[in-house]
Amino acid sequence: MYQTDHPAYNKLAQIGKEITLKVKPKAIVVFSAHWQAEGRDRIEVNVSEAGDLIYECVFLEEKKYPNVGSKAVAEKVIAALRSHCINAEAVVRGLDHGVWASFKVAFDPDGNALNIPIIQVSLFSGEDPHQHYALGRAVSRLRDEGIAIIVSGMAVHNLRDLRFLRGCSEPMAYTTSFDEALKEAVESEPGVREERMAKLLQREDARQAHPTFEHLLPIFVGAGAAGVDWGKRLWTLKEGSMSWAQYRFGEVAAA
Repeated sequence: MYQTDHPAYNKLAQIGKEITLKVKPKAIVVFSAHWQAEGRDRIEVNVSEAGDLIYECVFLEEKKYPNVGSKAVAEKVIAALRSHCINAEAVVRGLDHGVWASFKVAFDPDGNALNIPIIQVSLFSGEDPHQHYALGRAVSRLRDEGIAIIVSGMAVHNLRDLRFLRGCSEPMAYTTSFDEALKEAVESEPGVREERMAKLLQREDARQAHPTFEHLLPIFVGAGAAGVDWGKRLWTLKEGSMSWAQYRFGEVAAA
């Protein structure tokens, strides 16, 4: 599963060490492209502390990632969401591979173990960018308690075209155009960022870059959680019908 010589692997590992060694969060609240809540206008929050994993693909089933949840932190998330009039419900589930597959690289249990609770929160079932921006805004206050907000998706994600590229890494035209448009929108002044990001979904290349938007919506949550903090693209790699861009909102203090 893990191509350790791929540039994205090393970049993700670097960001993981920055989080553990410099940010030093007390817990992580994470939103993944692979969990959209059941029902309209509803958010689900995992309250399980068991550390189970969800295997959406057969080839992943031999992989393990030790982790723990926190019902106490999950209840903080639910309270924050409800205070913003978001219908939030507690559920018991495992971490899906949108979380644990990337965390296994960023927070290698053998070299950069996280050792703090991970609380996964769903996306909405729909594709409204403003609704997801507001979702991030609702949990923003948790950052003041030392809880990091991490979102997991892709800057460009077209698996349909990937199947026809047969290993060719030359980026599709829409991969380049949408990846750069996303950077421009995310790095815009925070006061206008939401509107500029929302307009991405109206671009002619949007449905080429994302036939469905669930892999794009997590960054709207991250941007909403950032408040007045600026966004910055740390790195990108345009590869076929995918982009591995990685973003951070706010500055990281020196260790």
